[in-house]
Amino acid sequence: MKLAQILFSQGFGTRRACEGLVWAGLVRHQGRVLDDPAEDLPTDGLVLEVEGKPWPYHAKALVLLHKPAGYECSQKPRHHPSVMTLLPAPLRSRGVQPIGRLDEDTTGLLLLTDDGALIHRLTSPKHHVPKVYEVACKHSVDDSMLARLLAGVVLDDDPAPVRAAACQASGTHALRLTLTEGKYHQVKRMVAAVGNRVEGLHRSRFGGLALPVDLPPGGWTWTDAATVLALPPEG
Repeated sequence: MKLAQILFSQGFGTRRACEGLVWAGLVRHQGRVLDDPAEDLPTDGLVLEVEGKPWPYHAKALVLLHKPAGYECSQKPRHHPSVMTLLPAPLRSRGVQPIGRLDEDTTGLLLLTDDGALIHRLTSPKHHVPKVYEVACKHSVDDSMLARLLAGVVLDDDPAPVRAAACQASGTHALRLTLTEGKYHQVKRMVAAVGNRVEGLHRSRFGGLALPVDLPPGGWTWTDAATVLALPPEG
């Protein structure tokens, strides 16, 4: 693929802007300054250096963001900054969007991509992709609450019971909840339905992907669909 087309596909601006980056000597590959926008490069395993920063080529972008509190998962936020402001300009330019949403006060693992088919695959209820949440509760957690969450609770907008795929106490006032659906405010409403209240909510896992322990709030990293779609480990 021609260099200017590669840069364009990765979100570095218009074709003319991408040509300008090359002509200005701002694109390198393996230490060599690339000065011809029409130069053909293999994209397999390609890592360019653009304006001094490494950029691996991805035909489709998929990134993991450690979402902090105080950000909305929206392109047009109403009350707080968008999570998009935490990403570099090329990713925003190529149109990545969250796979599902986390509330403004919810933290943890958020995936964003420009792959529409993958968004459908990971959010469709029929695929049962598990998401794990660490829940801090206002009141103590007891066995009856866990049993009810596993058996199913009725939410006010759906007569069919909603069940946790897995649920266990992780502290006297905390639980770990695994869901395979994505209803509006689902965790908070399920916990309320068993007589408790969510005071803190953090997503620690999405499918086979766990939030890296060394990724700080607001940080992001590339990931791949195969890892997300892999079965999570037991336990």
